[in-house]
Amino acid sequence: MFYRENGQFKTSYQADQQIFPIPQDRWVILGIVAFAFFGIPLLVDEYLFRAILIPFLILSLAALGVNILVGYCGQITLGAGAFMAVGAYAAYNFLIRVSGMPMLGAILLGGITAALVGIVFGIPSLRVRGLYLAVATLAAQFFWDWAFLRVKWFTNDASSGSVSVANLQLFNWSIESPTDKYLFCLGILVVLGLMAKNLVRGSIGRQWMAIRDMDVAATVIGIRPLYAKLSAFAVSSFYVGVAGGLWGFVHLGSWEPAAFSIDRSFQLLFMVIIGGMGSIVGSFFGAAFIVILPIFLNQMLPLVGGLFGLEVSIALVSHVEIMIFGALIIFFLIVEPHGIARLWSTAREKLRLWPFPH
Repeated sequence: MFYRENGQFKTSYQADQQIFPIPQDRWVILGIVAFAFFGIPLLVDEYLFRAILIPFLILSLAALGVNILVGYCGQITLGAGAFMAVGAYAAYNFLIRVSGMPMLGAILLGGITAALVGIVFGIPSLRVRGLYLAVATLAAQFFWDWAFLRVKWFTNDASSGSVSVANLQLFNWSIESPTDKYLFCLGILVVLGLMAKNLVRGSIGRQWMAIRDMDVAATVIGIRPLYAKLSAFAVSSFYVGVAGGLWGFVHLGSWEPAAFSIDRSFQLLFMVIIGGMGSIVGSFFGAAFIVILPIFLNQMLPLVGGLFGLEVSIALVSHVEIMIFGALIIFFLIVEPHGIARLWSTAREKLRLWPFPH
């Protein structure tokens, strides 16, 4: 009975088009964000920060970028890992080669560099679609894997092929502890997540969705495919590139090209499929699922095996994880193509009508 719009009148178009038109939703989201900033740092230990929360925040940002391209614009990509690598290595080179470059500025410039690269590799989308476009974006993955491994300039001529950053600072704030890293990533995610929500609700978001649903009809009504598709690649690559910079600078600290392999591209695509294509909140659901499931299996499978007197190896846990991911992807593609976000939306609609029949 509480979650109902009865008596909540909208007196303007602006009020009706708010991001959260139901006040209960607005207050719940504000409460969650406030708890994330002020409550979690007081309750969570270092292991949870490093193993779950920081990877979840960064991968959620990357999944947002992939969802903008795949879910909202309908352009398939298998090169998200490459754009993460471009963002990470570009941010690294901006940081070490430009005197006085702040860390945040380097990460944002890395995102902009990834956006420019995304536009270049998005040009084939003007001619091809579906499987052919997936192969074209896969070419970006292989190309940048080779470039960062063989071209020593990107790694500042490091003999090992790996790069590292240390002494992270934002103005006078030294970002060294897990709590500081968590708050830094959370702040960036909140700002860029709000920007993504407004983008998909605006004119450019409607153009993306029109291209996704039927590009020929979209062209007939005056939408330019060149602008819509390449802008989707640019915005998506910017988000993924910023996430790559955060993954390298904040989460890893030291990395090599294998950190952004094709496995990362498939992982981000799985997040969007499981969480929900064309849904901002689905990106968070998918990232949470992908981050938490391996840890849950690593803890539970040995316990279950011990109850039956079986020895569960790490390799078996890894194989079970892959099988579960595959089964869930098949399930969501067949039963609920819009993923966990759709299930959540259905639950909210039922709650709004409860206790009356649907």
